[in-house]
Amino acid sequence: MRNLLQAVWVTALAPYAVLVILLARGVSLPGAGEGIRYYLTPQWHKLHETRVWIDAASQIFFSLGPGFGTLLALSSYNKFNNNCYRDAILTSSINCLTSFVAGFVIFSVLGYMAKMQHKSVAEVGLEGPGLVFIVYPEAIATMSGSVFWSIIFFLMLITLGLDSTFGGLEAMITALCDEYPRLLGRHRELFVGGLLVFVYICSLPTTTYGGVYLVNLLNTYGPSISILFVVFVEAAGVCWFYGVDRFSHDIEKMLGFRPGIFWRVCWMYISPVFLLVIFIFSLLGYEEMLTDRSLYPQWSISVGWALTASSLLCIPVYAVYKIAITPGPFLKRLSKVMKPEDTSEECSLNANSTCVPGAHV
Repeated sequence: MRNLLQAVWVTALAPYAVLVILLARGVSLPGAGEGIRYYLTPQWHKLHETRVWIDAASQIFFSLGPGFGTLLALSSYNKFNNNCYRDAILTSSINCLTSFVAGFVIFSVLGYMAKMQHKSVAEVGLEGPGLVFIVYPEAIATMSGSVFWSIIFFLMLITLGLDSTFGGLEAMITALCDEYPRLLGRHRELFVGGLLVFVYICSLPTTTYGGVYLVNLLNTYGPSISILFVVFVEAAGVCWFYGVDRFSHDIEKMLGFRPGIFWRVCWMYISPVFLLVIFIFSLLGYEEMLTDRSLYPQWSISVGWALTASSLLCIPVYAVYKIAITPGPFLKRLSKVMKPEDTSEECSLNANSTCVPGAHV
């Protein structure tokens, strides 16, 4: 874990240095002002499109990591009284500020490309991989010293990819090693090596000529819908079943103060309801999710929905399993599984507790 933290310091900070360099270069290009003006001009009519809200919610989950297990895995290494409130505010603020600054880097170059091609910024810009691997590199190729700018740009992409991979894999590694401490925990290095080889083999199809279509399909039917449902279930489970009062009491034990009324209202009402509404709209507007839908055969759409279902079904299947193994009449079993399990005060307050088998904290 210590080696991972040392690597993350490099891969997390290097993109910021490159971002500042690219920003300084981008704003000095001819036409950059037009691109920045387009970036900062709100298009209020877009708020009527459900796709905008779905994309915004998905982007927050991708950038901050809730619902993917990454935050749970990394936070499990913290001490019991770690100031999670400060960490949450700090990381969320830095994330939003980074995205805002990155917009200037992107749209200053798009404005430059629009001026070079005598087009509007809207006609030049692309979404997703096309923006990163087509438009931006094409703009860099026209600049003086293009080799240098290309090196630092793709260096930034590599470090960002590595940083994201560290977090995503650590969620899987930590969960499985804690669940099977004797089988996997004792052979962590071999397990991580085998997992990396498996992920590498699975990702090879994305490097083929049809890889861009596969990436688009995975991006549409992989996390976009399922992550909304997963995070809603998490929010509902903690705030409605476990209880906001009990959750606030736990935070008070950790930090010494209870969360304010604003946070409790958000946890109890705003966040779960908002997530549920966005999830429902994402299901109703599923036909708009996949761009260039005519290029995909029907069987591939079915595979995409099977991929989505593979994530969605895990929660209800485990709920049915939990009800099935609980003794007693059905109504009592249902009532029991919907209540939080009580743990002793000593177990919950001990930072080095071994109450949970395989726990590493």
